[in-house]
Amino acid sequence: MKLIRDVLGLAGIDVSVFELIESHLYIKVGILVVALSLGLSLVFASQKNLPNAVAVLPTSSDFHHAKLVQKVHLSHNTALYRFQIPHPVGHMPGLSPEPILGLPIGQHISLTAEINGKEIQRKYTPTTLDGEDPGHFHLVVKTYDQGNISKYLSLLTLGQTVKVKGPSGRFKYDKNLAPHLLMIAGGTGITPMYQIIKASVQDPEDKTQLRLIYANVNQDDILLRDELKGLERKAAGRLKVHYVLNNPPEKWTGGTGFVTSDMIEQYMPEGGPKVEKSKVLLCGPPPMIEAMKRNLVGLGYPAPKALSKLEDQVFNF
Repeated sequence: MKLIRDVLGLAGIDVSVFELIESHLYIKVGILVVALSLGLSLVFASQKNLPNAVAVLPTSSDFHHAKLVQKVHLSHNTALYRFQIPHPVGHMPGLSPEPILGLPIGQHISLTAEINGKEIQRKYTPTTLDGEDPGHFHLVVKTYDQGNISKYLSLLTLGQTVKVKGPSGRFKYDKNLAPHLLMIAGGTGITPMYQIIKASVQDPEDKTQLRLIYANVNQDDILLRDELKGLERKAAGRLKVHYVLNNPPEKWTGGTGFVTSDMIEQYMPEGGPKVEKSKVLLCGPPPMIEAMKRNLVGLGYPAPKALSKLEDQVFNF
């Protein structure tokens, strides 16, 4: 500021004018600093109130619009769909944490689309856990020729949205649910099992023994195989996976044909249905599930109910 005063003096300009301007400038700068401080205080104060708004689904019974941002083909008829979770009211980019679905482990979401003038709804289990891919969730879906929603998803282009609502379902996993879980899955019925396995293996306090029998027609139909192998290694003996194929390739070392009572007996806990609080979880095509119910009853398990409840020893998703 002294240099400016000297220059003004040499030019014959009254220095008192500059001093008046300077004083006003300091006042304006001071007001700006106070305003910025107050603004930042309000931002950080509002952050403290955001956590309850971050979990998108349970906050409303309405559908939310999730944008498709990536599609990865896993096989000739199955793809992984990566959706962006819509930001809740009050979200501040760069300051707020990215939203999560807020989906309990073992439950699913509903997707709705208008197809041929009718609203069609189907339920799917995300393969991602909350916060695993910040601000996003993944679905693994097999496209069927006669499948309304699966075909609709296969035709989605990046940037388009789907209507999502949830959570729904009667199963809710936690580490104290059962000492032993035997899971029998077919095809895309792997998704709820995979979600449960992942949550269990990633929890260092979870001691649940996990057994999975996973059936498919061909080797190419096996979904999430690399991910399951990784979880099996990480589980350090807590997880064992047995693959079964109808049409196995040469040198196949897994099971062949259909899932049998002998296979189930091999992977159920010693003592079978008599083991207190142990559970069997089923998810797959209806004909397969009906056959599994008969096999389980033959091994002494109770007949599954039409609508499974969490307390049931045999739970059908």
